[in-house]
Amino acid sequence: MARRTSKTVLPTLPAVTWQPGLPVHGARSWVVVVGEAGLPAAAQETGERLGVDLDRLLTAQTDTGFSTAAGVTATYPLLAGEVAEVLLVGAGNGSAAALRHAGAAIARFGRGKAELTTVVAEGIDDDALQAFAEGLVLGSFTFHRKTVDPGKPVVERVTVTDGSSADRTEAVARGVVVGRTGWLARQFATTPSNEKDPAWLAARATELAGHGGLKVTVWDEKKLAADGFGGILAVGQGSTRPPRFVRLDYVPDGAGDDTPYVVLVGKGITYDTGGLSLKPREGMVSMKRDMTGGGSVIATMAALRELGAKVRVTGLVCAAENMPSGTAYRPDDVIRHYGGRTTEVKNTDAEGRLVLADGLAYAVKELKPDVIVDIATLTGAIKVSLGSMLYGGLFATSDTLAANLTAAGEVSGERLWRMPLPAEYADLISTPIADSVNSSKGPGSITAALFLKAFAGDIPWAHLDLSSIAESPRDEHEYTLGATGAGARLLTTWLTSETPTAGLA
Repeated sequence: MARRTSKTVLPTLPAVTWQPGLPVHGARSWVVVVGEAGLPAAAQETGERLGVDLDRLLTAQTDTGFSTAAGVTATYPLLAGEVAEVLLVGAGNGSAAALRHAGAAIARFGRGKAELTTVVAEGIDDDALQAFAEGLVLGSFTFHRKTVDPGKPVVERVTVTDGSSADRTEAVARGVVVGRTGWLARQFATTPSNEKDPAWLAARATELAGHGGLKVTVWDEKKLAADGFGGILAVGQGSTRPPRFVRLDYVPDGAGDDTPYVVLVGKGITYDTGGLSLKPREGMVSMKRDMTGGGSVIATMAALRELGAKVRVTGLVCAAENMPSGTAYRPDDVIRHYGGRTTEVKNTDAEGRLVLADGLAYAVKELKPDVIVDIATLTGAIKVSLGSMLYGGLFATSDTLAANLTAAGEVSGERLWRMPLPAEYADLISTPIADSVNSSKGPGSITAALFLKAFAGDIPWAHLDLSSIAESPRDEHEYTLGATGAGARLLTTWLTSETPTAGLA
């Protein structure tokens, strides 16, 4: 049975705070962030406080292999005084991406420590300082069920300063919240599926709705059947753990009839065996993370009020477990989705689009938003197109929406590459039996997007296929080995920008 309870609503993160001026009593471990331009302005005062000539230290460390490339580190022990060690960390060109990487490196260094005092360059812009705080959170990520040798815990506190009197608390605090969305999405995706089923995912959404000031509605299997959610029901009918459909609603303070309205639709397949079109063992491993899209929607929704998002947002999570059994749906079945459109099943392992179709149809018919964005680890084909850990796939019916999302991807570090939606390929998903088929030969990520497009109506719509950035092969930069929680930072960055629906609503 899946576990239905959670010890805490939010994860235990490092306490990251901004300190105007150098602290009177710093930590036992100090960190100095070094960019291509050299040491930060506060380096001299910092060195005097520590009893170290930081210019000479940097020269010596550089001579032995240290560089200012983002995330490179060198530790220097101090044999006297209250401070035990100094860490030099490269910040590269000082961009947001470089500082995010530097923050993650500091977080890894800080494991098992009570506190770090971190000195950064003066005058870092808000986006870059926010990214630095994101890195401190994301690089701290840990998840395990070990009873022996669980590893070092995350650093308890990180104090950040540039030595000046400036108060940069807001940028740091925002970075912690955005980083938390990535942590939560990663935590959801990493949770093993003997604990995590559709009801578990709905329970986590309900808990976070309470934290985030959201209204939550959950459809169980009986309500799904009564309301005609044929895609979600079909995919989930092979499992003894029934499907769920979750709706989370955020309304900003002061919202009116003219407040732009966005709907997010997330794929929440809590485990994907492929169903009767069974995956091979190698393909099944890591399929506990096939609900990354739904987890990212939940994590994003939980942060909107805290970050002051100015648009109305509804998050829909289409959750099911895709299992083979005597009650499983079959190739050649015809499914009737929410709203009546039909699909002939040709591959039960192309299940994500079937549950998303119900969510999209519900959004169009019942919610009538200005914009719809669906998010999923949908196809392996997108990894063939875009490789691994560089770009997620973006399909869109609106150039403006595509541009807005692409810009958010650059800011958040979850970059997107726009893919085509050629009408010429529509014939690949046609069938004389139903309105479309769910799988075909040809360009798989494109035909999947074309399948979903039919359910989005005339509303500006984007489809994010993030399989290409959903799994990190190693601990690197802000990522740890395994699930990345792709999409949460991207969506949060987009929805909390000044004008996320500019040119659309």
